[in-house]
Amino acid sequence: MSTGLVIGIDAANLGSGGSRTHLSEVLAALDPYTHGIDRIIVWGAPDTLAMLPKDRPWLEQVAPPELNGGLLRRSLWQRLSLSAAARAAGCHILFVPGGSYAGDFHPVVTMSQNMLPFEARELRRYGWSWHAIKFFLLRLSQSRTFRGADGVIFLTEYAKRVVLRATAPLSGAVAVIPHGVSRRFCATPRRQEPIEAYSNVTPFRILYVSTVDHYKHQWHLVEAVALLHRRNRWPLALDLVGLANPRAKNRLDVTLQTVDPNGSWARYLGPAPYGELKHIYQGADVGVFASSCENMPNIILEMMASGLPIASSNCEPMPEILGDSGVFFDPEDPVDIARSLQLLISAPDLRTQLAQRSYGISKTFTWERCARQTFNFIGEVYRKYGFLGSAS
Repeated sequence: MSTGLVIGIDAANLGSGGSRTHLSEVLAALDPYTHGIDRIIVWGAPDTLAMLPKDRPWLEQVAPPELNGGLLRRSLWQRLSLSAAARAAGCHILFVPGGSYAGDFHPVVTMSQNMLPFEARELRRYGWSWHAIKFFLLRLSQSRTFRGADGVIFLTEYAKRVVLRATAPLSGAVAVIPHGVSRRFCATPRRQEPIEAYSNVTPFRILYVSTVDHYKHQWHLVEAVALLHRRNRWPLALDLVGLANPRAKNRLDVTLQTVDPNGSWARYLGPAPYGELKHIYQGADVGVFASSCENMPNIILEMMASGLPIASSNCEPMPEILGDSGVFFDPEDPVDIARSLQLLISAPDLRTQLAQRSYGISKTFTWERCARQTFNFIGEVYRKYGFLGSAS
């Protein structure tokens, strides 16, 4: 009879993007037997489970029909059925990476992946809207979850500080475990050319990959590049890639129409499949990240691994990740954004130095490390709180 650990994972409320990528990558990188794990059972919607690794005999995937429904059905399933399902499967501990949990199964480890509910200044950008209400409700549910959890994982020291200010000290164990970056993005920094080597046919390409949203400030970046066009007459091109919040997209469209009505140098390209991002990064000369609210800026990690010199928002946790390997700016000040870009564009040696430095830092953010630390922590929480009798 096996005595190994059985871990349940609640993937019911994982949205698209980073949270699903995280679960897929840590399971793909995991060596369960080094952690004394016999089985992992993941409950999730079919589209979530489709992203998980296949041909893992220790990994069981379960798709309850309720998880194909809307938020209310998923939340009711989590509250009323998940704990019983975990006990029936013989789970010793439950991992809830989505951040909200209302069951009675213990021990449970959860994870903070969304900073917007905890940043009042950022929430005010949404005014009186459904988005603001949703984030406020998430703050209540996640705060309750963190206070009741046996273990909480934060992605950055910054996120830990901000959330703990809202929740007060937590009774359970706490760990800071950053995400990793896929090896598919790895590209040795290339030779940096002076701006004189570029032309209107082959312009210097500035890239910003991120959802168009109120706290992402794409319009300020557009204004900054327009200022550089007027000031220096440099052959610059700006590419904006990502999904869009409709209201924020309207603001971006107005700015684009004002400063570049013919679309001669600024382009919003819409979302790109994850598999194409590697090629998009490799086609750029400088990467920009202008967000004022992040938990773990995965886009920055991808740009670092892609060998790009980076100009970044000076809001935390971006400096925590980039350290001294980027140029920083106020994301709400087009003049300051233009200053940082001018510094990079006019100094190829600086671009080379920063790209090499950030590329080296990116090698420490591996999914293998993330998986090892995550499941070490889950095991530690079970050994500390497993007496609560979850599997009995």
